[in-house]
Amino acid sequence: MHPLAETDLPPHIVRKEMNRSVPMIGRLNHVAIAVPDIEAAAAQYRDALGANVGAPQDEPDHGVTVIFIELPNTKIELLYPLGDDSPINGFLEKNPSGGIHHVCYEVDDIIAARDQMVASGLRVLGNGEPKIGAHGKPVIFLHPKDMNGTLTELEQV
Repeated sequence: MHPLAETDLPPHIVRKEMNRSVPMIGRLNHVAIAVPDIEAAAAQYRDALGANVGAPQDEPDHGVTVIFIELPNTKIELLYPLGDDSPINGFLEKNPSGGIHHVCYEVDDIIAARDQMVASGLRVLGNGEPKIGAHGKPVIFLHPKDMNGTLTELEQV
């Protein structure tokens, strides 16, 4: 028997061992930042930081205009309201200078991940069905109150 019996292991190690078949999040896909001026924010990343800045892309289903900034290990997604019903309007009212809006992790199977999240007691926003996100792939969002105060997006790769 191993010198550390399972009962002697820290709880997070025991859980990891017990959940080996559970779909796990993959790499960080992007960090989304809501901004009050998307052109100024894009210029800052391009001019001051020398980042590779993409073109603005309207996402009417999500009520946002996005610009992706490509980094060697992930992306930054700038979010700007698209229309009066945009969920970003409320965020910017509370945070007029902008701020981190959500983080996005990759998953292999969005339905399996959603079902595991729900089974674990996490709430999926909306009707629970994936929508197509800015990358043309299925996404879901998890309620920030269930994720340590952070709105979390899962995107199928």
